[in-house]
Amino acid sequence: MPHFVIECSGNVLAMQPAELIMNTVYTAADSSGLFAPNDIKVRIRSYDQYKLGEGKDSFLHIYASVMEGRTTEQKAALTRSIIQSLAPLFDDISFLSISISDFEEATYCNKSLIEPRNTTRNRHF
Repeated sequence: MPHFVIECSGNVLAMQPAELIMNTVYTAADSSGLFAPNDIKVRIRSYDQYKLGEGKDSFLHIYASVMEGRTTEQKAALTRSIIQSLAPLFDDISFLSISISDFEEATYCNKSLIEPRNTTRNRHF
């Protein structure tokens, strides 16, 4: 956690390599100081079939999911930082956006949380 799922039109990957896009998002998230570097996960999925408004031909949207507990101000600063980092890479993109959703800690589970030796419920066991 957190997860940054990048969805984009296929032509975005002709503008910039996937690795550069993912590294830019990772670096901005890491620079925020909100997450442990080893917890940040970034992935990308491109689409060849999509419909946009007239005269629009490209999009990149990031769905960010983070553990609850960050303030609205922290999340807003994170979204601005990520878009500011990506914008110089995409002068001609039609849509460049991000949204953040909170994971509810009470309903979140991962492999380390079900490990019997993890008696402190540490996500990083």
